[in-house]
Amino acid sequence: MRFFYLIILSPKKLHTIDNEIIVVGAGGWGTALAMLLGGKGYNVKLWTHEPNIRDEINNLHTNSPYLPGARLPESIKATIDSKDIENASLIVNTVPTQFIRSLYRDYNFPMEGKIIVNGSKGIERKTLFQVSEIFSHSCGVSADNYVVITGPSHAEEVARESPTTVVAASENIELAKKVQGIFMTPNFRVYTSDDVVGCEIGGSLKNVIAIAAGIIDGLGMGDNTKAALITRGLAELTRLGIAHGANPLTFSGLSGLGDLFVTCNSKHSRNRSVGEAIGKGKTINEITSETKTVAEGISTSESAYCLGKKHRVEMPITEEIYKILFEAKKPLDAIGDLMVRQSKREWWW
Repeated sequence: MRFFYLIILSPKKLHTIDNEIIVVGAGGWGTALAMLLGGKGYNVKLWTHEPNIRDEINNLHTNSPYLPGARLPESIKATIDSKDIENASLIVNTVPTQFIRSLYRDYNFPMEGKIIVNGSKGIERKTLFQVSEIFSHSCGVSADNYVVITGPSHAEEVARESPTTVVAASENIELAKKVQGIFMTPNFRVYTSDDVVGCEIGGSLKNVIAIAAGIIDGLGMGDNTKAALITRGLAELTRLGIAHGANPLTFSGLSGLGDLFVTCNSKHSRNRSVGEAIGKGKTINEITSETKTVAEGISTSESAYCLGKKHRVEMPITEEIYKILFEAKKPLDAIGDLMVRQSKREWWW
């Protein structure tokens, strides 16, 4: 058994991580990250609340409902026992944002002193918290023990070891560097950042813009329309990020432009697929009833709409997506209203 040690310079205590890692959430992304870490030789446990998923992973080494076609290393063991969390110093969270608070509370996961590497993207409804804030307020995880890993990284391609680049962001830059080393492979390149706010907002808001991109695809509109959407969507999420104190340069990087581009264009994007179905005439209730997977952009559109109002940030695309999803506005009417808005300078924040 090999060990690596994570030392954080602190007047209070030193943190040590052995090579046992728990990935909480056995969806596609959690499974792909477990495969990546297991392939590097780490002792990985994949926590799920679904006994059938546990049994399939442990007996067949597959996860067909969430990551079809992938073969998991036999070293990866799935568990439904929350006590297994006690043995890991590092938790990789991939639970969808809207369920983080309730799941960690209901299962009473022991969180004291643990390091969280978060892979989920979204903004919590009602509280309007980013994921870092959820873990801080509901689980007592300090900023020094929290890293978000984000960027253009569809689970299906990570599982196939397609070349992928992401960013690991933490207020504790030394921790970000250590997480960089844990996850880095020849096909999974990790950069570091100290802009947690910017990386989380970029990763969350791109899902809203991706729904709009899917609507464009569903309506059969062209490349000009998609390019305009991505460009103005980037401006929109940048405005919200700046209002929260983020570094504007973050949004030209992997967690901004990179993630936005891939999510708006990829066949793997659940959020783009939701939009495409809307563009073809389906209702949001019909779409959500047909799939087990979660499209974070649906709930995030509501949260982002409320954040824009709260901070007086103009977010016209987000506002129109909110109206399409929650007020049954027709997509063509929304596009028309966006096009005839008052004229402006291109850069006006």
